[in-house]
Amino acid sequence: MAVRRTLSAKRRRTPAPQLAPAPTEAILESISDGVFTVDRDWRITSFNRAAEQITGVSRREAIGQRCEDVFRSSMCGPDCALARTLQSGRPIIGRTAYIIDAEGTRIPISVSTAVLTDAGGRVTGGAETFRDLSELEALRLELEGQHRAGDLSSRSPLMQRVFDALPAMAASPGTILILGETGTGKELVARTIHAFSAHNKGPFVAVNCGALPDTLLESELFGYRAGAFTGAARDKPGRFALARGGTLFLDEIGEVSPALQVRLLRVLQERTFEPLGATRSEQTDARIIVATNRDLDDEVRHGRFREDLYYRVNVLRIVLPPLRQRKEDIPLLADEFVARFNRLQQRAVRGVSAEALSVLMAHDWPGNVRELENAIERAFVLCTDGFIGPRHLPEELTARVREPGAPPGIRAAHQELDVQAIRAAIGASGGDRAAAAKALGIHKTTLFRRIRKLGIELPARDGRSRRRKAPSS
Repeated sequence: MAVRRTLSAKRRRTPAPQLAPAPTEAILESISDGVFTVDRDWRITSFNRAAEQITGVSRREAIGQRCEDVFRSSMCGPDCALARTLQSGRPIIGRTAYIIDAEGTRIPISVSTAVLTDAGGRVTGGAETFRDLSELEALRLELEGQHRAGDLSSRSPLMQRVFDALPAMAASPGTILILGETGTGKELVARTIHAFSAHNKGPFVAVNCGALPDTLLESELFGYRAGAFTGAARDKPGRFALARGGTLFLDEIGEVSPALQVRLLRVLQERTFEPLGATRSEQTDARIIVATNRDLDDEVRHGRFREDLYYRVNVLRIVLPPLRQRKEDIPLLADEFVARFNRLQQRAVRGVSAEALSVLMAHDWPGNVRELENAIERAFVLCTDGFIGPRHLPEELTARVREPGAPPGIRAAHQELDVQAIRAAIGASGGDRAAAAKALGIHKTTLFRRIRKLGIELPARDGRSRRRKAPSS
């Protein structure tokens, strides 16, 4: 502060034909960023009005206190930005952190630091400015929320339809059928529905019906009584019993034999079941969600799946698109996988490089999201630091997309991104090609030429009929 007072004094002594500039203190009081200074003992020596407003701590209470007692910041301690500046002499600009205000609310902030010196150049303390990022954080969460539903993330219009339907389906007591190829995330959707539903206080119990033979699956689902068969020394509750008050997820229900389908039909119809060896029925109130990667309509036509059971499970239906139909989600999913692996393994991989992303975009992903996750995990293990590059990806991905004189898959990736951008623009404009071209920043004829070149199928309604039907004067 000695420097600031000296500068202010010099300005007051300098004759000027205009009004003298406002004192430094007045300027600090007028800005929206919080500013405080500390001495060499980390005691606060100044605290401006914005600092009071952001922290909820008055200037009278703050001055004389140690800064860590006032701010309770995520950077207090060994990671203190101001301490690093005082040690190195170099300012820190725009570092993000959070503080806890007087009411216990966590507030995101952006921090910049500087060293304070006196007229002789001796360090007298430090100064820190901090900006409240609460509004930006709220906007970020709002935008992120548009692409999230529970643990599901997607920017695809196809998945947005699924997201829009999830709350209503979660509120309904009806059985839900989830259809989708292997690896599309059917269990994750089921868990999201459970989290949104009134059963979320109860357990979520999952059973893979395709992983067990009939005899074991029956005992797993319905349980058994002691003595029901050799080795049954005591009672064992089944999954229908364990899922009471919660949700039972029956994955790969298309693999269940016709004999066991009959018993499942009774549970769905009457909400009762009999454990093996029992003499009386038991009740279940579990919410039932089933899933399969098979075409159940085709299974019914060929007699491999009971028609009456199909009607029972097909009350509410969700169809998950394969990853090849929503490739715009690949960058989002890849970043999320990298972030998760960083947390689990205490690493600092920065993300996926543009070249590696082009390889990912060029692949058709027959194993869907699960295959993408496995590819990112393998690359994560091989990448010691920095960004994941093409050399870290599985050979089966990079071998298919190499072209002479071009980075791996770059042309295919550009084409795929063009397809996704055009489809999104046409969808957002309600099928109006002219409006879509304007949104993309290209001429309408250029848009038509790209549509033909890329073989994009467009909706039958072109969005222009509304203009044609406008009444004439």
